[in-house]
Amino acid sequence: QDINAYNGEQPAEQLPFPIIADKNRELAVKLGMLDPDELDKDGMPLTARVVFVFGPDKKLKLSILYPATTGRNFDEILRVVDSLQLTAYKKVATPVDWKPGDSVMVVPTLPDEEAKKLFPKGVFTKELPSGKKYLRYTPQP
Repeated sequence: QDINAYNGEQPAEQLPFPIIADKNRELAVKLGMLDPDELDKDGMPLTARVVFVFGPDKKLKLSILYPATTGRNFDEILRVVDSLQLTAYKKVATPVDWKPGDSVMVVPTLPDEEAKKLFPKGVFTKELPSGKKYLRYTPQP
């Protein structure tokens, strides 16, 4: 109820997302979720703000650990999930600061001829001082 009240919503018995109670911090210890720099009134480490994203294959795809004193950035989490979903099925990678709809990078293992077939909107390279053409981009498929 406190979580819903904090968000300005009516207190409810059920949250719209799963949450795990870990009163003895057993799971937090196993998953490395304790912040050794932030302690509670009893001198116990506070639980850090952790985000784990697992893929359909049940493998860990992302782990972000924020200090106990820092809130999570949900825009960044959603951006990463969009990237993970896109890159799992297309032969692309997302560059720094990528947002859905921006151009993406063609993975370096994909030959140029195959890239031209896979990305009919075109493949372009970033001009670099070395003259090498290894940074290939395409509109987001």
